[in-house]
Amino acid sequence: MQDMAHAAAGPRAGITAGIREIGISVPERVVTNQELEQTLDTTDEWIRANIGVETRRYSDPDDWTSDLGARALLDACERAGVSPASVDLVICGTYTPDRMLPSTAVTIMGKAGISGTPGFDVNSGGCPGSVYALEVGANFIASGAYRRVAVVLADVSTKIFDPQDRTVAVIFGDAAACYLLEPVVSGADGLGSARLGSEPSGQSTGYVTREPRFAENGERRQSGFGDNFTVMVGRGIRDFVLGSVPGLIEKTVADAGLGLDDIDFFALHQANRHMVHTILDTLGQPRDKTLTNIQHIGNTSGASVPLVLRDAVDAGKIGPDDRVVLAAFGAGLNYGALVTRWCGPEDFA
Repeated sequence: MQDMAHAAAGPRAGITAGIREIGISVPERVVTNQELEQTLDTTDEWIRANIGVETRRYSDPDDWTSDLGARALLDACERAGVSPASVDLVICGTYTPDRMLPSTAVTIMGKAGISGTPGFDVNSGGCPGSVYALEVGANFIASGAYRRVAVVLADVSTKIFDPQDRTVAVIFGDAAACYLLEPVVSGADGLGSARLGSEPSGQSTGYVTREPRFAENGERRQSGFGDNFTVMVGRGIRDFVLGSVPGLIEKTVADAGLGLDDIDFFALHQANRHMVHTILDTLGQPRDKTLTNIQHIGNTSGASVPLVLRDAVDAGKIGPDDRVVLAAFGAGLNYGALVTRWCGPEDFA
């Protein structure tokens, strides 16, 4: 594998971006392990012991990526006390677009009542979007051309897997989150440059296949996306993550001129609850420097990191001037991490 030092981005030029607010949208439908036991060859005990999931959230049949994304964007604007019409740019990180065309970002804007604003999608392998799409948005702020950017992470993962495939059905849930980015005008720092990388040799560990599938009785079996089905090789992803992500985080923290003990909170992708804890253990950091939500809502792809951040803010675990690591990984294999100073209202006055 390529040395991750080569994946580091240079210092961000121009204006510093900060996360002003995070909006969320989590479906109401709760699917328990016991419910999955009725249709899959698995048990509640196995899922808890190996994945750490107890319940997950499923979107309604008529709710798609843009529906969840629009709600998250509106929630972010409401929390910030700003009009959705004041958003200068909308970026959507997703691997489950409503349609091939137009971009899901444009559909989100239509449902959020935004017109005349540019928007586009970023497909960085689903789960890593929480860092990749954020880095794209931060650089648009740094350019000086945009002053309020909504970075929406949204996926309806439960609609693109084979309901009989237990390797994915026990893991995923649906959700959306939205980073609302603005320039930091207080003179302090905000989002640091991200370390991003890809390991193409691992692309077969997680991907969406296009193939016809049939039930034992010969009937055609389709996902919400027709003949498209998510495929995951959990062991391959786990081995890569545990062997590479702790080092990625260490290098990213060093880039910021900090040590691991200077970090107040680690927001890690919720691929597996036990994996999150193992990463903290490997770094020699206490587990109370993070939160997990996968046990309640499942692996929500790109939305998982901002959802953890929102949970931490609401729980009082993150406050202004805290140093926070964001790290995510997924299909590609793509991976990314960055360090940010958590901003307060005075940073955007």
